[in-house]
Amino acid sequence: MTITSPIPVIGTSTSPRRRWAALAVLMLPVLLVSVDNTVLSFALPAISESLRPSGTALLWIVDVYPLLLAGLLVPMGSLGDRIGRRRLLLIGAAGFAAVSAIAAFAPSALALIGLRAAMGLFGSMLMPATLSLIRNIFDDPRERRTAIALWAAGFSGGAALGPILGGFLLEHLWWGSVFLLALPMLVPLLVLAPILVPESRDPQPGPVDPLSIVLVMATMTPFVWAIKTAADAGISLAVVLAAGIAVLAGVAFVRRQVTREQPMLDVRLFTIPAFSASVTANLLSVFSLVGFLYFLSQHLQLVSGRSPMQAGLLLLPGLVVTIVAGLLVVRVVPRVRPSHAMAAGLLMNAVGYGIVLVTGTAGSDGALVLAFAVVGAGVGTAETISNDEILGAVPARRAGAASAISETAYETGAVLGTAILGSILNATFRAHVEVPTALSGGAADAASQTLGGATDAARSLGGEAGEALLSSAREAFDSGVAYTAGVGVVLMVAAAAIVVIAMRERRPARR
Repeated sequence: MTITSPIPVIGTSTSPRRRWAALAVLMLPVLLVSVDNTVLSFALPAISESLRPSGTALLWIVDVYPLLLAGLLVPMGSLGDRIGRRRLLLIGAAGFAAVSAIAAFAPSALALIGLRAAMGLFGSMLMPATLSLIRNIFDDPRERRTAIALWAAGFSGGAALGPILGGFLLEHLWWGSVFLLALPMLVPLLVLAPILVPESRDPQPGPVDPLSIVLVMATMTPFVWAIKTAADAGISLAVVLAAGIAVLAGVAFVRRQVTREQPMLDVRLFTIPAFSASVTANLLSVFSLVGFLYFLSQHLQLVSGRSPMQAGLLLLPGLVVTIVAGLLVVRVVPRVRPSHAMAAGLLMNAVGYGIVLVTGTAGSDGALVLAFAVVGAGVGTAETISNDEILGAVPARRAGAASAISETAYETGAVLGTAILGSILNATFRAHVEVPTALSGGAADAASQTLGGATDAARSLGGEAGEALLSSAREAFDSGVAYTAGVGVVLMVAAAAIVVIAMRERRPARR
């Protein structure tokens, strides 16, 4: 990920047409990663009914992919500097496509978790390579800014496509079809990238540091596991030990980066207040979006009884608002403090969650869709400005490291959004759902774990007992949504305050 000059570019064409054609090819993995972040949420009810995972397993199906992605982005960027960024991109694309095809036919929740982990491994090779290649293909600064802006917009565009594509596929095919979306996006990449995308590498790359990679994963994995397990079974010795391991590994990672001459991640960047505050805003914006999608997609399908396609269309306005807000805020920032723009975005997230907090127990689809649009406006605003501030808060020579941290914050936010808000939702659901005595064994356990499991059990039970279970499950789920929204409000308000305080000296960006 870190880019040093000079960097040889093999076969770079001066033709503008070839440069923009190369960008179009590089947009394919960007769209894939962003589509994958939203499309799986729509498959959760079908996965829950088909594979019958526990509540914790369902969360791991979602989280294991961005967890590995977040932990491996920086080391994979370093590997790309060493072996060639296009080569790394092609390896990642081939592996991701193959694993996705297998995941579409996963026979169990455990198998799907393992395959999602492999997707995270190969996915971590895609994003650092695309941004590094774009920076080398476009020598002109004006063209490069446009190209990077389009690269960033690909995330929002993919997020908007995810619900529509997922809804269409789930309405006509089985849940595994959402994983087959990787094939039409990555097969053209494998064919066209060797033709249109020039190879580039760093002649003096930083060393690959296996111990730092281990320490990153030893920090994040136990941390997320502790959150999930505490929500599932309460605080225990195992949870405390896992949290302790995460803290110790995190401290060891920071100490190692500070003492190394060429660190894998320059942690000194976090001593810059504007930088650390912007990373926080970046992470929590994604946190709010992914956490909201986790419960909204299930409510629309399993509580309101809408088809996946109908649910996807209801989410489309909010995702479009996300894109529009990101484009409009660029015109606002030259006239206001960046911190105020970011804080306004985070406060819009809080307002969106506040709407859910007030109306969530009533189960109003209109209120939830409105709330999602407000959250979308907040995410688009805060994400755009935070990414710009992350890069602008550091010297140009350290922009590569800053970009790596920005992408890592994005994926970490995706992990924590589901892990924290999803765990709170599942814990509240289990505390409030009433499982009839007519159910026993595995069916009773599934009904007490997730809304999807309760819906499937109610369908098989039938009669008044089935209706009572279904009604109880839906009320328990919406009660959990209200509790989750309350946590979201508090976190977003706190994040806005952190941004304003940390960046109080920053002035409007005159451009």
